[in-house]
Amino acid sequence: MRFPLIDMMRGIHGKINSTVGGQSSQQVAFLRQLQKEMKVEASMTIPLHELNVVVFDIETTGFFPDQGDEMISLGAVRVCGREIHENEVFYSLVRYEKNLSPEIERLTDITSDELKHAPYLSDVLIQFFEFVNGDTLVAHHANHEKSFLQNACWKLFRAPLKHRIIDTSFLYRIAEPKANMVRLEDFCEHNGIPVADRHHALGDAKLTAKLWCCYLSKIDELGCRTLSDIYERVAKL
Repeated sequence: MRFPLIDMMRGIHGKINSTVGGQSSQQVAFLRQLQKEMKVEASMTIPLHELNVVVFDIETTGFFPDQGDEMISLGAVRVCGREIHENEVFYSLVRYEKNLSPEIERLTDITSDELKHAPYLSDVLIQFFEFVNGDTLVAHHANHEKSFLQNACWKLFRAPLKHRIIDTSFLYRIAEPKANMVRLEDFCEHNGIPVADRHHALGDAKLTAKLWCCYLSKIDELGCRTLSDIYERVAKL
C-alpha cells in the first residue's frame, strides 16, 4: 500500500524548518493525511502468512508519558509473513535535553550527550511512519509502546494514533495459555532464540520479530489464519 503524501515528504522532509517543539505544519498535515488514508480493517482478513508487519520497540526514560517520561530511541524491523527482512530496519535516537538517570544509561547504553544532538521526536516519528507505510505494528507487551505513541501523536500533531498495534501476548496466550513468563528474554530463551542486544530498541525489535514468527507457526497449527482469528480466540480466553 502506498500513501501519496509519503513521496512528497521524501522530497521535502530534509527542508522542513523545525519549530521549538520540533514539529512543523507540513509534518502535522502529513500525519493527519496518513491517518485518513489508512485502511486498518483491511489487515484483519489478510492471511497471516502474507501479512506485512513492522515489529518495533522503544526505549524511554520511564513508564508514564503523561507524567513527563519521554522516548529516547525507537527501532523497528519489517516482517513479511514469517520472513524477517533484516535489511529493512529503522533506528533512531530521540533528542532529550535533560540528563538521563545513571540507571537508564546503564540499561540502554545511551548517554545524555548523544541525546542532546539527536533528532527531535517529531522528525523521528515522521520518518518512522514513513517506514511503516501503513503496515500493522507489532510489539512485545505493546501497551508501553502504544501509550507513548498515542501521547506523542496527540501532543506533537494533535492527531490520534490509528495504526493497529498487535501485542505478542495475543499469540502466546493462544499457543501457550499456561506460560508464566513476562520478560522478552524469558520468552526468547523458552523458544530457543539467542538473546542479544537487549534493551537496545532495534535489538529488542529483532528479538520480538523472531518471537512473532515463532508463535505464528504455533497458532497456525491451531487453526489461526488471520488477525480476525487471533482476536476471536483471545476474546474467548
